[in-house]
Amino acid sequence: ETLWKGSKFCRELSSQLGELFNEEQLYRIDHYLGKELVQNLLVLRFANRFFLPLWNRDNIDNIQVVFREDFGTEGRGGYFDEYGIIRDIIQNHLLRVLCLVAMEKPVSLKPEHIRDEKVKFLQSVLPIALEDVVLGQYEGYRDDPTVPDDSNTPTFATVILRIHNERWEGVPFILKAGKALNSRKAEIRVQFKDVPGDIYRCKKQGRNEFVIRLQPSEAMYMKLTVKKPGLEMSTIQSELDLSYRQRYQDVTIPEAYERLILDTIRGDQQHFVRRDELKAAWEIFTPLLHKIDAGELQSIPYKPGSRGPAEADELLAKAGYVQTHGYVWIPPSL
Repeated sequence: ETLWKGSKFCRELSSQLGELFNEEQLYRIDHYLGKELVQNLLVLRFANRFFLPLWNRDNIDNIQVVFREDFGTEGRGGYFDEYGIIRDIIQNHLLRVLCLVAMEKPVSLKPEHIRDEKVKFLQSVLPIALEDVVLGQYEGYRDDPTVPDDSNTPTFATVILRIHNERWEGVPFILKAGKALNSRKAEIRVQFKDVPGDIYRCKKQGRNEFVIRLQPSEAMYMKLTVKKPGLEMSTIQSELDLSYRQRYQDVTIPEAYERLILDTIRGDQQHFVRRDELKAAWEIFTPLLHKIDAGELQSIPYKPGSRGPAEADELLAKAGYVQTHGYVWIPPSL
């Protein structure tokens, strides 16, 4: 799927496949849908009472889905330059994850009911505004002999999606992906609104967050404010932590492709992308991609090993995200 340039190619390929196969015979793989913590999302949301009343615009300020790599294109520059980070990571992998985070509860666990809700969510995404996008390209990317010297291809992008429905109106959904950054991880970060009437005056320490770490070190943890241990009545940010390596020491977590290939053998399409879902996803991003290809949006240089362009952090702050300073989640060791 990442090889397609846009919705036109998607339609042509879908049409050709549709002449040869029925939809229920097609299994369009996006390997992120086979990851352990991604497959956990619907269970978390719909099998736990304390998430149900919180998962809406009244309590959640913003949601991020983030992909970071600490290395560059590493010899794949010629391939990558044809597509860029949005086609390579955001339009497919991160958007698939976002559907599971934001969709409504399906009627049942039948694959078609789940996929119906994903499509409904995608259809409620508003057109992307250029002021809600920051692109970056790491310094040294063009040194690859297979990359043109004047390339504008983004190796970093932050895109804010706005949703027009009852649950999410006004909540920015931030999709962020980049190469040659200061860390390697993929995670979902749900940031809650400030506590009203903050009698402990701990707002400056940071907000409650629910973080789902997809890779590496699969985990989910809730950032919350607690009393700092000791004699003083002061507060500190800590976490409730479920780290899979520690909690499930005798369980081997399968690779995503292992899972998905087994699903195809079983004939279970739940974790595969339906044709109308693919079409809706491309319709969200194709107008933006055309503007980038036409040079209407320029990639900002950033240093390898950094957080990316400073403008991306400014965009997040403008959208309402409050960065926590002084708190670091440390995966528990066995």
